[in-house]
Amino acid sequence: QVQPVESGGDLVEAGGSLRLSCAGPDLTYGIVPMAWYRQAPGKQRELVAGISSGGNTNYADSVKGRFTISRDNGKNTVYLQMNNLKPEDTARYYCKPVTSPIWGQGTQVTVSS
Repeated sequence: QVQPVESGGDLVEAGGSLRLSCAGPDLTYGIVPMAWYRQAPGKQRELVAGISSGGNTNYADSVKGRFTISRDNGKNTVYLQMNNLKPEDTARYYCKPVTSPIWGQGTQVTVSS
């Protein structure tokens, strides 16, 4: 496996929560900076959240306070906990190492109003 595998997307009501998972191909996913991105129809792909090897995090202003990025280095997995979802969060979500050029298929998050 050379691509990340994102999962956990679903159709949810506004105000609901989801947890996305990103499984990496090898143990490097436990030691390199990782990030979640999203792309909505008609919009550019944007950074949602990032996490360093040491656990420092950063978030887009639009999701700060609602989303939490975390990682389980032993499982080569990164998570995105999404709370208080809004219709504006509807997008396909992707995860990868910050410096990697390889994108996975992403996982669709759709938030109904």
